[in-house]
This record gives sequence, C-alpha cells and structure tokens, in this order.
Amino acid sequence: MTDSIMSKAATMEIPINSNGDTGTLPEDDSLEQAAQIHWRLDEKDLQQVMVSGPNLNETSIVSGGYGGAAEGIIPTSSIKDLRLKSRGAGPPLSRSAVSRIACQAVALPGPSMHHSGSGSLAGAEDASRGVAVEKFDIVKKWGLNTYKCTKQMISERFGRGSRTVDLELEAQIEVLRDTKRKYENVLRLARALTNHFYSMVQTQHALGDTFADLSQKSPELRDEFGYNAETQKLLCRNGETLLGAINFFVSSINTLVNKTMEDTLMTIKMYENARLEFDAYRADLEELNMGPRDAATLARIDTAQQQYQIHKEKYERLRGDVTIKLKFLDENKVKVMHKQLLLFHNAISAYFAGNQQQLEQTLKQFNIKLKPPGADKPSWLEEQ
Repeated sequence: MTDSIMSKAATMEIPINSNGDTGTLPEDDSLEQAAQIHWRLDEKDLQQVMVSGPNLNETSIVSGGYGGAAEGIIPTSSIKDLRLKSRGAGPPLSRSAVSRIACQAVALPGPSMHHSGSGSLAGAEDASRGVAVEKFDIVKKWGLNTYKCTKQMISERFGRGSRTVDLELEAQIEVLRDTKRKYENVLRLARALTNHFYSMVQTQHALGDTFADLSQKSPELRDEFGYNAETQKLLCRNGETLLGAINFFVSSINTLVNKTMEDTLMTIKMYENARLEFDAYRADLEELNMGPRDAATLARIDTAQQQYQIHKEKYERLRGDVTIKLKFLDENKVKVMHKQLLLFHNAISAYFAGNQQQLEQTLKQFNIKLKPPGADKPSWLEEQ
C-alpha cells in the first residue's frame, strides 16, 4: 500500500503558474531549464509532499511521507513567491531550496491548545474541590469537638461525669481571682478619691482667685483677704502635687489588675478549656473500652486513643504554663504594691502635714514628673 501511495505521489502534477497550469519537473539538474518549463516531483522528494489544505488560502506540508508526524501551514503568499521565482522573477530555486522553505513553515497544532485549556480548567476545579473538602473537614472536627465538650460539661454539672482536679493549682487560681476582686475595689476607691480631690483642688483654686480679687477691692480687709488667698493658692499647689502621686498610684494598680492579672487569667481560661477537652476525650475512650471489641470498634478505639494523647499533652503543657505565670505574678505583685503603697503613704502624710518639701521629695524619689498647669486642657484648635 505504501508503494502505491509513493508511486501516485511521484506522478502527481502541481500548479506551476498563476493560471493553474500543471506540469512535471524534468529529471536533469539544469536549473534554468527547470525555471522555464515545469516542475516535477520524483521519488527523491517524497519526504515533503505538498497537498491542498482545508482552507483555500493555505497549503499543508506533510513531512516524512504521506501521513507523517509533523504538520504545518504555509500561507498562500509563500506559494506565490515560489511560483514567481520558478518563472524567473528572481534567482532560480533548486529542489533542495524549495524543500527547505517548505520545512520552515510554522506549525500551529490546534488540538493541543484545546487540551491545555481543558487541563487548566480541570486543575482549577480540582483545587476548588480540595479547598471545599478541607473546609468541610475543619467544620466536621469542630462540631465533633464541641459536641463532646458540651456533653462532658453537662455531665459534670449534673454530677454524672468525673473531672480531673489539681487541688493545689485550683487553690492558687481561686486565691488569684479573690485578690483581683479586692484590688479592683482598691482601684475603684482610689479613682473616686482622685475625682473628689481634683474637685476640691479646683474649688480651692477658684476660692483663692476670689480672695485675691476681694483683697484689691476691699481696702479695709485687704490683709485678711490676702492671707487667705495665699493659703488657698499654696493648698492648691500642694494638692496638684498630691494628685500627681495619686494618679501614678492609680495607673500602676490599673496595669497590675487589668493587664498582668488579666493575662494570667486568660492563660487559666485556656487551661480550663483544655482540661474540659481532655476529660471529654478521656470519657469517650473509657466508654469505648467498655464496649464490644469488634474490628470497627478497635479502629475507633485506636483513633480515640490518639485524640486522648493529644489533648492530654495540651492539658499538661497549659497546666505548666499556669503554674509558672502564677509564680511570676505573685513576685511581681509584691514588688509593685510595696512601691506603690509606700508612695501613697508618704504623699498623703506630707500633704496633710503641710510639709511641701517632703511632698516634692516623695515625687522625686519615685521619679514622678508633674504636668505643667493647663497641660490637660485641650488647645483652641482641638476645641473647634
């Protein structure tokens, strides 16, 4: 069959001019004679056979014989150039040159483009499907964990389930919560004292201004009004100094209660959640161990054992973190309160004793800098 195809291709005539005339190429190697008369394909040139393509403006090139592996498209303009050159419009072309030009055609394999597009679309669908499956697994695990913890919590509330208890650690946690409540009460009272004392200082300031004004307008009581005006201004200045000390005391207590203690309580909350999860998975494992031992149950027991071990390690790790934080919190609390209580005592004593020098020395001892008068008042631009 191949020999018959080769013989047909060897005698095939092709158009050699614009009028559609056909002919065969001569056997000899005379290029001039080949350019003036006709073309012919012999068996030597069967490696590249030109056949008409599906488009009238294109010509397909099949390399390697009929049904070759490579296929490309040559524009009609290139075929016309070959015809003009064969008619003498340019330098004559040999059979090898014609073959070389034909082989330089750009291959445009259409089906491969469709395969790549469909492949990318399939890859995107697989990726989106994988993300959806992953989210579903996360929701499934969360729902199962929530169900187990809720079941354990209800069992503990009604006294049906057992819980893991560290008596020493639980006592320390309870002491911390009680201490926080008491310190919050001290903080509330100290803020109330600050507000009331600030109002008193403002009243003394206004009273001193009034005495000074009356001293100027009442000649017969100038000295009496003057003495009281100076006294009120002195009290006002000392009161502002005491306010600086009390504000520093309130700020330090607030940091201790609402930041340091709160951070430790957050860790305690995580520890208690881990304890609840640990007991929930422990109870689940115990329930499975008391049931039948078939193949399905053994697989579930193995999975429950793994989850139990994971939550046990988490529980023990958080218990160690709580123990360390409680220890450091106790040390920090003693250090901070020793300093703040000493400051509060010395400042209050110096103020009510009328010892202005001792009061100022107390503030320098604790590195407290007072704000200049009017620093708390917003500027005219901020008031707009």
